[in-house]
Order: sequence, then C-alpha cells, then structure tokens
Amino acid sequence: MNKKYRKAIIAGNWKMNLLPSEVKSFAEELRHLLPKTKTCEVVLCAPYTHIPNLRRSLKDSRIYVGAQDLSLHDKGAFTGEISAAMLDDLSVHYVIVGHSERRQYHGETDFSVGDKAVAVLENGMSPIICVGESLEQRERGLTMEYVRYQTLAALSKIPDDKLRHCVIAYEPIWAIGTGKTASAQQAQEVCECIRRIIRERRGARLARSISILYGGSMSGKNALELLSMPDIDGGLIGGASLKPADFAQIIDAVAQVTGE
Repeated sequence: MNKKYRKAIIAGNWKMNLLPSEVKSFAEELRHLLPKTKTCEVVLCAPYTHIPNLRRSLKDSRIYVGAQDLSLHDKGAFTGEISAAMLDDLSVHYVIVGHSERRQYHGETDFSVGDKAVAVLENGMSPIICVGESLEQRERGLTMEYVRYQTLAALSKIPDDKLRHCVIAYEPIWAIGTGKTASAQQAQEVCECIRRIIRERRGARLARSISILYGGSMSGKNALELLSMPDIDGGLIGGASLKPADFAQIIDAVAQVTGE
C-alpha cells in the first residue's frame, strides 16, 4: 500500500496528567520545537478540563486538539459524562475510543467502542479506534484473530462514506507504559493485517486511505524504524507526549521518512 494515499498522524495521549495551568507553557515549548513538516498531522488528546486552555494555547498552530473518550449518550441524566456534541462545540477534531485502559477499567466492549466511534463521526469528528492484544493472547498465537475481531466489531456500524474519516491505532496492551515495544516487524505484521481486513470487507480504495497508528511505547529512539514500515502511518504516543522535546523528536521522524 502506498502511503501517499493517507496522512501521517502523530497523536499524543496525555491520559490523566498535567494540570490546566500547565497547558500554556507546554504548548509554547512544543510550538517552538515543532519540526516544519507539512506531511504530518499533530494531535494532542488531553483531559476534558484541559481542552479550552489547549485550544487557546494552540490557536493559529498546526496542532489539533483531541479528547480521550466520550459518552455513548447524546444528553440526559448521565452524571459526569461528556457527549460528542459537547466535544464538537469545543472544536475537538479527534477522539480516542476503545483505549485498553477504558476497556480494562471501565468494562468497554468491542461493540460499545464501535457505537462510540459512530457518535464521534456523526458529530463531525474523527475517532481514533484502539485495538490490540494482551501478552497472554500473543503468547498463545491469538493476536491476529483477536485484532481481526476487534476491528470488525468496531467498524461494523460505520458506513463506507464515514469509514475514510476513521483512524485505527494498534496498541499491544503488553507494550503500553511498560517500556517494552513490539519490534518494527511485529508491529508491521499486525498493522498490515488490519489493513487487509478492511480491504477484504470494504475494498482496496478505503483500505489504502485509512491511517493506522502504532501505540505501544513509541519513542524518539524507535520512531524512525517503526514509521518506516509500509503500513504504519503514525503513532499514538503516551509518556513521550508529555515531554515537548521527546514528542517533537517523534514528529521529526515522520519528516525523515517522507524526505521533507
């Protein structure tokens, strides 16, 4: 698959880190360090409380603001929940759905992840749909079967005209926040599998247009090798996205791959 048909995306997932008062200084430092690449879309997925400050701090920059989750519901008596419409009203562009931590700690299922992705799309935003296996599943040789099921379930309600606005992030659960990472070849094999699944079910044109990210402890040290793989179009970055210099180094790896 030719990468020219899709965009490179480096998305930071801050998780439950930083304070709203720290956003401005972070954004200023990142803007100063940001490589001058036109081929990479940069996203920061922040806690809900940080989004207004982040949008103000990133005004007139090339960095998009994202959220880390959303409610399945449009509105109503759902204390503590945040709807897709609320995020859209804050000019959020991307929303992570189905992160392994949401699945593990909040009981999200493959089908509820798909429903959330639909809600994101219906409100004019793009979902970053996370899939990935546990260490036990990998050791038992079930990685491809499990990721295939997750992918098909998450995309089952999304029509073709909306599918091209989706992003898929492969995040091996055993490599999240552990310092471990899949080898570039291991990551490529799963990302290629995801693209093949989409091609088989939805056709080659859609398959080649969807950006697939790697989300397992990508860093400045391994980013270039991972991003050089034919089916890895970017990264969903955890810890390194909290350090402007480290995050900028990963973005710079995209420029090296594309020859900018």
